[in-house]
Amino acid sequence: MNARPIVLVGELRRCATCNRWGGERHIGDDGKTVHLNPVNPRGPCNEGPWHASLRGPRNACGQWLQWIGIRTGDEAAP
Repeated sequence: MNARPIVLVGELRRCATCNRWGGERHIGDDGKTVHLNPVNPRGPCNEGPWHASLRGPRNACGQWLQWIGIRTGDEAAP
């Protein structure tokens, strides 16, 4: 069993799926889930409105940019 929490992408628009978020994460095999480090789930905001402050993966703001690691629906799987 995978101990890492999973954040579903698409509709969340939260820090863990934002390109500005500097927390530890990796994209799932499907290209649409984000796996976080449960021991250290917070990360700094980079160049956003919360710049340099540690943000949790479920925080949100009005300047969200989709993380470039996320495949969109029209992209083929590798």
